[in-house]
Amino acid sequence: MLDTANRTAYNDDHEAFRDTVRKVFAEHMEPDLDKHEEEGLVPKKAWKALGDAGMLCPTVAEEHGGLGLDFGFNCVLAEELAYMGSSAGFTLQNDITVNYFERLGSDEQKAKYLPGMISGDIITAIAMTEPGTGSDLQGIKTTALEDGNHLVINGSKTYITNGQNADVVIVVAKTDPSAGAKGTSLVLVDAGTPGFEKGRNLDKIGQHSADTSELFFQDVRVPKTNILGGQGRGFVHLMEELPQERLSIAVSAMGGAQRAFDEAVKFTKDRKAFGTTVFEFQNTKFTLAELKAKLQVGWAHLDWAIARHLRGELTTDEASAAKLWHSEMQWEMVDACLQLHGGAGYMNEYPIARLWRDARVQRIYGGTSEIMKEVVSRSI
Repeated sequence: MLDTANRTAYNDDHEAFRDTVRKVFAEHMEPDLDKHEEEGLVPKKAWKALGDAGMLCPTVAEEHGGLGLDFGFNCVLAEELAYMGSSAGFTLQNDITVNYFERLGSDEQKAKYLPGMISGDIITAIAMTEPGTGSDLQGIKTTALEDGNHLVINGSKTYITNGQNADVVIVVAKTDPSAGAKGTSLVLVDAGTPGFEKGRNLDKIGQHSADTSELFFQDVRVPKTNILGGQGRGFVHLMEELPQERLSIAVSAMGGAQRAFDEAVKFTKDRKAFGTTVFEFQNTKFTLAELKAKLQVGWAHLDWAIARHLRGELTTDEASAAKLWHSEMQWEMVDACLQLHGGAGYMNEYPIARLWRDARVQRIYGGTSEIMKEVVSRSI
């Protein structure tokens, strides 16, 4: 269990919400973690359970059916999800896609999608990455060209979180291919729209319970009213959401890092070698001491970043630095903690194996560590 006694980002309401999150996870997620890994997705009944408990999209305003809470409640859920060892796509919906709908959506779009997103009846995805385009979103090739009152979408996307489960996808496409970044728009495509096909659930190194898909669009016709936000302003809208997206990844990184550390402490205190516990070896104690110091720094910095974001002050370069540091620290943490498990760490039956596998992508998605360094360097 995460120790939150000395946290500074949260108040009593956040901690009461944390109790709810833990109870719901204990009933509806933890017993099926292995099943989720084997099946490659989290079933919609789990989404409904979270929705019934008020754990989906808690920041949505009350006028749109939400609880009107602050982003700190999202962070509580993200920490507990990562600490539990699940890669379910709840945080994508809570921390990323719902903001696009609430901030940019028309009254009709909000009425159509937000209530279902809150209840768990509607699962969302955002389709940015393409087979030939990763961090460079200006290089996307998917088009959504005008044809009367409709847009015709052609192209493909890959590595799309929630891709199999998604009921609606925010597709990043070029409505004016000649205008560069200024020709990019966000277009809503509902599952079942003719020409829109979900490909295979991708076979990943880790995060097996997160359905991650290829998506294909062949002459997909949607009304122009499916544009989310301003036409030609898609790239701007994406950039506006980057601080929260990258902070969200940092939050998950800390939850996963802390769980890895706790597993290593537990294992080394239980395992015997040469007549004593592995924990009593100086190398073990020194390694764990160094890791604990990094966790102390990490949690303090994360609370600082969360507090700044809640005040609307977290900048893109600060969020990028947080994503860089916390994801790199998480990888160092899980790798060192797996090593402390010895051969057992290489066995999938131990939680550290899953934590290690799942951590690797944190340094890639949401912008690679190399891109984070580029972004931070521009502020110097």
